[in-house]
Amino acid sequence: MAFRDWKRLLLLGRQNVFGKVWRSRRGGPSLRWKRCCHWSAGKSLDPEVRAFLEENTEVTNSGHLTPEIRLRLLTPRCRFWREKPDLWPYGDPFWAIYWPGGQALSRYILDNPRVVKGRSVLDLGSGCGATAIAAVMSGASQVLANDIDPIAGMAMILNCELNHLNPFPITIKNIINSEAGNWDLIVLGDMFYDEQLADGLHHWLQKCIRIHQTEVLIGDPGRHQFLSHSIHSQLHKVIEYSLPEYTRQENYGLTSSIVWSYQPSNSSEDS
Repeated sequence: MAFRDWKRLLLLGRQNVFGKVWRSRRGGPSLRWKRCCHWSAGKSLDPEVRAFLEENTEVTNSGHLTPEIRLRLLTPRCRFWREKPDLWPYGDPFWAIYWPGGQALSRYILDNPRVVKGRSVLDLGSGCGATAIAAVMSGASQVLANDIDPIAGMAMILNCELNHLNPFPITIKNIINSEAGNWDLIVLGDMFYDEQLADGLHHWLQKCIRIHQTEVLIGDPGRHQFLSHSIHSQLHKVIEYSLPEYTRQENYGLTSSIVWSYQPSNSSEDS
């Protein structure tokens, strides 16, 4: 099975391995900005990993909603696009795809910098780091990127370099179901592909809103697990973007992606 095939499995909701990993890795009791970061500005990458990522990804800013942002991604011109996944020496590279929900969030932040300007932002499930990069470009006072894959963290540093940015702090802990962090804004894209993970996200985000009045923005192209989950009744549609043709082809016919504001009516209670 080539990487384009596992992409299809995730997109259509038949791949829940990554969701199980998110659920199994519990975060610690205290999640302060400086204490939870595994990478930060000035942190050097393993030369062997850097060389591998640079050799087996392509730098691109085309075919997506944010041509302002350059990213190292897995594309049809890369060796591993059609290679057997078993030959990839690290965990599944979900970070190497610029998923539609993340594209919508990043586009919205770039077009509306007031959403993040002067605010602390958590990019949950950051992947390639595009939304965190958009937040930095738009004037966020603090940005923390979170992804449980350490290789994603390394890729984010490379992507910061591509965009002439100092790397933002990155944590690879699973912070879902941990103590609610005190962020002004949490952004997350393409995270509702597994029912149990979605339940965990729902409850943790509610807690963050209840305790800290955190604002939450969610990006999703309309996956079944997202549209059918109970969280959907508590969302306000902010904006919908038509996806570029390349992204449509990459995502098996999805034509648009939406940014939602999460506004739970029962945020005063933990459900």
